[in-house]
Amino acid sequence: LGCRYMPGGGIEGWGMHRLLISRGGNLYARMVLGLPWRDLTGGFKCFRRTVLETMPLDEVRSNGYSFQVEMTHLSWQLGFKVAEIPIVFDERRSGHSKMNAAIVREALWMVWKIWLNAGLRRSAGSAHPKSILSQREERA
Repeated sequence: LGCRYMPGGGIEGWGMHRLLISRGGNLYARMVLGLPWRDLTGGFKCFRRTVLETMPLDEVRSNGYSFQVEMTHLSWQLGFKVAEIPIVFDERRSGHSKMNAAIVREALWMVWKIWLNAGLRRSAGSAHPKSILSQREERA
């Protein structure tokens, strides 16, 4: 995970309002899901091929910021290693943010939906990748 909120990371060009929304959203997701990482909503993520091949991507229902949270949570739940590296995010030079009230509402609800869909599991590696694969094969 690219992390804006660790030593060496940062954000350039954001106002206090946007920073508070981002920090608050990350804290909220961390608390509800019991995850240790500081930047769950960031879009800079790298996945090993094995991780993506193991994930039940057809079951991912999130959009926007909650998609970022769901993908990290799913990687962790499948027992894969998740690490943060510092990045410096520079505000876009053109265009505008897609953030609106509907996206905020979805993100607030979706974090709880992710938690519920995980079967209330809160420990890393509680679902081994091979068991997830065999469950997917049984459904097919």
